Amino acid sequence: MDIQRDRDRDEAGRPRQARPRDALGRPLPYEAPGVEPVPEGALPAVETVAAARQLVEAGRPFSAHEVLEARWKAGPLAERDLWQGLAQICVGLTHAARGNAVGAARLVERGVAHLDRYAATPGPTYGLDLPAVTACARERVADIP
Repeated sequence: MDIQRDRDRDEAGRPRQARPRDALGRPLPYEAPGVEPVPEGALPAVETVAAARQLVEAGRPFSAHEVLEARWKAGPLAERDLWQGLAQICVGLTHAARGNAVGAARLVERGVAHLDRYAATPGPTYGLDLPAVTACARERVADIP
């Protein structure tokens, strides 16, 4: 059995999104209907923010994380803390939605640390109010039983 071929990988060995997932990013059986996958390539910055916001509002923070992660990996190094921080906050929100309070708090705080570092630079925020993003994320994970 060729494990590499049995996994969802492209020819270069990178993971693909061939397996359906639920709204919180959990893999489903191959024949099950899942949520619409997000584009694997990086979107322009403003489109990344809009897509991530829409996905979070639709209850799909894991998908928002994927959109943000693509931008973080393809974007300018000077903006890495912005995109990485936002992506980590979305993973924290995913943990929150799954009921994992400890994981949610840890990931949100890691993301906030990145956003705090980025906020100390003159870099663009693409219309985001970073203190409001931070406060909202912290509120959402504080409410987990």
